[in-house]
Amino acid sequence: MSERSDPDRRRAATTGWAHRHRDVSGGWLRPTVFGAVDGLVTNAALLAGVGGSGVAPHTIVLTGLAGLVAGAFSMGAGEYVSVTNQNELVHAEVALEADMHARFPQQEHDELVSRFVSYGADDDTARRMAEAVARDPDQALRLHTREELGVDPQDLPSALLAGGASFVAFSIGALLPLLPYLLGASTLVVSLILTAVALLAGGMTVGKLTGRPLVHSGLRQLVLGALAVAVTYGVGQLIGAPVG
Repeated sequence: MSERSDPDRRRAATTGWAHRHRDVSGGWLRPTVFGAVDGLVTNAALLAGVGGSGVAPHTIVLTGLAGLVAGAFSMGAGEYVSVTNQNELVHAEVALEADMHARFPQQEHDELVSRFVSYGADDDTARRMAEAVARDPDQALRLHTREELGVDPQDLPSALLAGGASFVAFSIGALLPLLPYLLGASTLVVSLILTAVALLAGGMTVGKLTGRPLVHSGLRQLVLGALAVAVTYGVGQLIGAPVG
């Protein structure tokens, strides 16, 4: 043990070092964030478009509720099917890789040796590493799959979790622009103000999760959402305006 090991360990312990990372596989974070933002922007733009045409508040509420229900089921089902298809594709490729291992074991072994060499190991070390991995066929197949496909076949995202997260997140996001109307407001302004605040807060939350500047992330989300709302509101005004 080196002389530096103990001080290094103490320094790591006092600074909170840990070799753990956040989920970046897309299991829940991506569908949750995407679902919430999509629900918020979609329903806010929908309410703005309908509201811009000058219809009664009751019609706006009905439209918003229909958009919430339809959008939530569409997002949830779409995310579930997407992740399911992705996982099925991975399993199919894993089966193909297993077949290659069974039919051409030496070629697969040489391929792994070359991979270790590309990481900086010398030929002898790379060959011994490959031989060590090959002693466990399941582990060898897993390593080959991770190297060639870029995914771990034993750590795939859950389609049910992704679909459920997307469904719930979209519903919550889509509900926010509707809240003022459900609580008795009769103007679009209150709904748009709440939407703007939610977009800013949502963008900043994403920035916090991803380590990006909070203000930049919040303003980016606000500008993109505001653009969608403004365009839809303009379309509503044009279509709903009486012809003179």
